[in-house]
Amino acid sequence: MKYPEILSLTSGPTEISWTKQDAIIYALGIGAGLDVLDEDELRLVYEKDLRVLPTFATTLLDPSGDLFGRAEIDFRKVVHSEQRLVVHEPLPPSGKVKSTSRVLAVSDKGAEKGAVVYAEHTIADAASGAVFATVILTLYCRGDGGFGGPNEDPFPVHAIPTRAPDKERRQHVPNNQAALYRYAIKDTNPLHIDPAVARAVGFEQPLLHGLCTYGFAARAIMADWCGNNPERIKSFDVRFAAPFFPGETLVTKSWKDGSVISFECEAADRGATIFRDGRCEISE
Repeated sequence: MKYPEILSLTSGPTEISWTKQDAIIYALGIGAGLDVLDEDELRLVYEKDLRVLPTFATTLLDPSGDLFGRAEIDFRKVVHSEQRLVVHEPLPPSGKVKSTSRVLAVSDKGAEKGAVVYAEHTIADAASGAVFATVILTLYCRGDGGFGGPNEDPFPVHAIPTRAPDKERRQHVPNNQAALYRYAIKDTNPLHIDPAVARAVGFEQPLLHGLCTYGFAARAIMADWCGNNPERIKSFDVRFAAPFFPGETLVTKSWKDGSVISFECEAADRGATIFRDGRCEISE
């Protein structure tokens, strides 16, 4: 990693468009529409009065990878550690945006621990320039620390309340969910579909995409605290803690304090924490 040069890296604007079909396929990819007799669920997967899920914004980033391609990061030792989303305006059922990206910050944890890179993606209407969403992707780069940079993080860790959860929701994730999600986002990584590839890197089976699990968690919060109205979610942040697998049951525990929903997610059968220190801001 070249520091401080990495801090000046930008990419875009890149024009990205989507249709109602794209938004619907994404919703199906994160488990929406299981009960089409439920009108709120139906509006997530039916073009009539379609509501777009806020986490769909995570698919509207520059697909070239140009930003990180010029960062000279050792990607053999990189993990996706955190995901943040700020919703400025609800996404329309179809549209065209300009996506721009920049390296927001880098935190040096030392030669033995690595570095943390924060990349900010801004998604704005291609015609008006109105910003729909800001997506912040955090990478933990285990092979890139010790360059003498600051050990400062731009975002404080969100503290989860110590009281018992106010609500708890269980979502069974079907065995074919990774296959659906990779189709929805046009992913070609075999780790999420090929058992042989998964076993080769130490997993017993293909794992679910982190951002698919992220979408499931957002749907859980939306159902428990937003009356299933996606437009009420204003931000959605998580720290990834462990992989999650298709066929498992995701348990989302949540706490409400004013407009802030704190949450954590775990795999029911294993008891493993999947997301920690989750924070969602909603409109009342």
